[in-house]
Amino acid sequence: MGMLDVQADRVRAGATVEFRPTGTSMVPLVRSRQRVRVAPAEPALLEPGDIVLARVSGTVYLHLVTAVDAPRHRVQIGNNRGHVNGWTSRDRVFGICVEVEGVARPGAAAKVRAT
Repeated sequence: MGMLDVQADRVRAGATVEFRPTGTSMVPLVRSRQRVRVAPAEPALLEPGDIVLARVSGTVYLHLVTAVDAPRHRVQIGNNRGHVNGWTSRDRVFGICVEVEGVARPGAAAKVRAT
């Protein structure tokens, strides 16, 4: 179980978490080792451009919502470099990134699940 799996479990349980993901797939939105804050998401409110913590085909990613298929209750997840990870159901979207290095992500706070 990787670090993102652990964070996904915590967010699914209702916690807001902070961690420092590694990698370059989300540059310049999130740079490697920048502190992010992820809160439980209200999946029905998600839009393309939101950064979410989601499971796609068994792997947890902190990536973008790239498309929404509302009738089928699913979202497409991809990185910020054009790669698409795939479609996943809304119940596999655990959280939304509300801050990167202490800077609020526009509109994200309104998409946090009420606990």
